[in-house]
Amino acid sequence: MEQATVRIKKGEGRSLKAGGMWIYDNEIDTVTGDFANGDLVSVEDFDGYFLGHGFINTNSKITVRILSRKKDSKINDDFIEMRVRNVWEYRKATVDTESCRLIFGEADFLPGIVVDKFSDVLVVESLALGIDRLKPTILEKLKKVLEEDGITIRGIYERSDAKVRLQEGLERYKGFIGEPFDTKVEIMENGVKYLVDVQDGQKTGFFLDQKYNRLAIQRLCKDKRVLDCFTHTGSFALNAGIAGAREVLGVDASELGVAQARENAELNGLSGLVTFQCADVFELLPELEKNGEKFDVVILDPPAFTKSRNSVKNAVKGYREINLRGMKLVRDGGYLATCSCSHFMTPELFTKTIREAAGNVHKRLRQVEYRTQAADHPILWSGEDTSYYLKFYIFQVCDEK
Repeated sequence: MEQATVRIKKGEGRSLKAGGMWIYDNEIDTVTGDFANGDLVSVEDFDGYFLGHGFINTNSKITVRILSRKKDSKINDDFIEMRVRNVWEYRKATVDTESCRLIFGEADFLPGIVVDKFSDVLVVESLALGIDRLKPTILEKLKKVLEEDGITIRGIYERSDAKVRLQEGLERYKGFIGEPFDTKVEIMENGVKYLVDVQDGQKTGFFLDQKYNRLAIQRLCKDKRVLDCFTHTGSFALNAGIAGAREVLGVDASELGVAQARENAELNGLSGLVTFQCADVFELLPELEKNGEKFDVVILDPPAFTKSRNSVKNAVKGYREINLRGMKLVRDGGYLATCSCSHFMTPELFTKTIREAAGNVHKRLRQVEYRTQAADHPILWSGEDTSYYLKFYIFQVCDEK
């Protein structure tokens, strides 16, 4: 069957032409030919110039997601295998592949799908109708390509339970693809062991994007007293512990997170050294300050305080508050690691917020380094810059003298 053709309005499609992968509903002039949502379509400019092949969904504001810009591309099994081989070759060249993100949606030219590898288990999250249909082929090709390198995948779990699926007209879903298996999967990262709960953990079970940021704090923690705020399942705290910290306290408001963090500490033989407390960080930090507590290293890894442009102002207040509280708890000459994982908290805004926090508490910051997400979450320079979200600073905190 002939593909339908989507024609862009004159002057629209700027983000697509700048390397982006999305076409919004208000950019489209006409759609000619028959199609059902999820089908492949051709995209052309107002003057008929070919722009790409993608899949269409009129339920979504992002109406077309581009799969290829080559006119002669056939989106078939061979095309999917080519994309999958590319993602695997890239990961082998750039990261430790024991556990890593194998596919990062648009940044890997497979829009709307995420696949994480935890040891010999895959976790898939599908967020768009068109890619949902290609999901079985993508997973089959991934297994084939990994098998060629001697890696046998023993199970696949689907975590397509995000709300954004509803905007695509898709139901939220989680469950096994294929044979069931034990969903507590042991992984090793930076010399630290974790039990990853792929069924009930946040997102796909574990935040792989901070892998090398966790490694970066190891060298600062030897013989130090460390506070890890928003510890989740204990990852930064355990990196501090394994690096030879004197004492580590991890704090999180989630009882499930803290229980898993304690389990992970035990797995690494760090139970006495790395302890965890279930508490609201915003309430605990002023309390620690009041008690005169000081730490050599303070780590702030909060969840995204904003998931929309409308709530950015409140998010700024939250980031400013925890950063100034955190700085007050760092002894003179100690270190602060601080980050934001929100798309809407731009690097400029995050930097400005930290600067204001330092000014408010009369601290001088010396930047040790600025980092982003690990390379298995590639940053595709494009019209949307959707993949540039994690900002991570390490500072030395000095009193004004």
